[in-house]
Amino acid sequence: MAFAYLFKYIIIGDTGVGKSCLLLQFTDKRFRNDHDLTIGVEFGARMVSVGGKDIKLQIWDTAGQESFRSITRSYYRGAAGALLVYDITRKDSFLHLAKWLDEARQNGNPGMVVMLVGNKTDLEGKRMVSTEEGQRFAQEHGLLFLETSAKSAVNVEEAFVKTAEGIHRKIDAGECDLSAELSGIKVGSQAGTPQRRVKNSGCC
Repeated sequence: MAFAYLFKYIIIGDTGVGKSCLLLQFTDKRFRNDHDLTIGVEFGARMVSVGGKDIKLQIWDTAGQESFRSITRSYYRGAAGALLVYDITRKDSFLHLAKWLDEARQNGNPGMVVMLVGNKTDLEGKRMVSTEEGQRFAQEHGLLFLETSAKSAVNVEEAFVKTAEGIHRKIDAGECDLSAELSGIKVGSQAGTPQRRVKNSGCC
């Protein structure tokens, strides 16, 4: 299927926070209670519409276990967007966010758009991380933020699409080198000719 752009995503975070369930809900509109732990990486893809353009999302879901970190680090390279996921019922998964973010920024594209995702809002009665804590972390680190439920599908679509909108804004602002192999963005047949933006020096 023709598209304007292809964006490569990576999903990161601790084991058991619901990364694979978010991907399955987004790509297949279904939820599995018995999802096995991801071994290495899993892959999914879906088309979305952003700014009237068809965008193909190519999504790599990574394992959270330490034993697979050397494998998953290579997937940071060339990712235009990342979903950094924690479980609102597990404080430890929230406390590990800074480590995940550091790793993403050390190994990934400096212009990568990162969406912080507080998952499992369907377990509100077991909440250990407040919405305000998530918002504060996102604000301090320049991230987008949403709380989701992979089980009930609340905000799952929005998490992936708003990340795509953030990347698309960077393209429109001329902040992305679309010719760079590791930009995580591929220009498709629908894109047309992007406007070249030239910075004025001095007067307008």
